[in-house]
Amino acid sequence: MPFFKEEVVGVPTKSILAVPDSYVAVSRQFAKEDSLAVAVGNRKIVKAGTIYPSNDAEAFGVVLNDLDVTDGDVAGAVVIFGFLAEDKLPTAPSAAAKTALNMIKFL
Repeated sequence: MPFFKEEVVGVPTKSILAVPDSYVAVSRQFAKEDSLAVAVGNRKIVKAGTIYPSNDAEAFGVVLNDLDVTDGDVAGAVVIFGFLAEDKLPTAPSAAAKTALNMIKFL
């Protein structure tokens, strides 16, 4: 029996962007074993709005979209410049993370 994977491609239903026309993102690799991935049912998901790589002074950016890493490594966009809706993030950024993310404004 062949293995098929269905993937729905389209506009994300949840956007963390407060101003969708003005942001810069870079690509990063995410893995199932990554501490950023959380269990959602039987899947491992890195949630949109997760501070990358950690919610502290080491913060580099914010994950743009939900990433399903259940089946292996995936590339994902990390916002490094822009205007984000703080109330749409899964966890509020710490004061240290806000300082480190000096090109992101949380609205």
